[in-house]
Amino acid sequence: MSQSLAKILLHAVFSTKDRFPFLQNTAIREEVHAYLGGIPEKLDCHAMAVGGVSDHVLLLFSFARVETVAAVTKELKRSSSAWVKTKSPAMKKFAGQSGYGVFSIGFSQTKAVQAYIAGQERRHRKLSLQDEMRSFCGATRLISTSATSGTKAA
Repeated sequence: MSQSLAKILLHAVFSTKDRFPFLQNTAIREEVHAYLGGIPEKLDCHAMAVGGVSDHVLLLFSFARVETVAAVTKELKRSSSAWVKTKSPAMKKFAGQSGYGVFSIGFSQTKAVQAYIAGQERRHRKLSLQDEMRSFCGATRLISTSATSGTKAA
């Protein structure tokens, strides 16, 4: 084969610094989501879903073969944070948490992940992001980070 091909889907999650509800205002949150959706295009990636609540955002995007997960995530966070700070004086202190979660998904999971991202407001009326991540890490046998429980899942 004379060319290289890759089509990898990633689901990214990152929160605001100290999980402060900077994105409580629905109009600002929707603007942030729209802005975030454009960032992957500049990196030869494609956003398929963007959503979240007042203290975190989620994205589903196709991943470019020439980028790294760390580089794409860094650009998503850096660019959106700089942009948010220009929106109003109240957003001057906006910042993202230093950590993040990025998970690969199969093509058959695309619609389920899109629905999951779209249902964030409803889901987080009953379950915090921390509890959701602990549950996810336990269910997938991932090692939890200090941002979740700080212990190894069984």
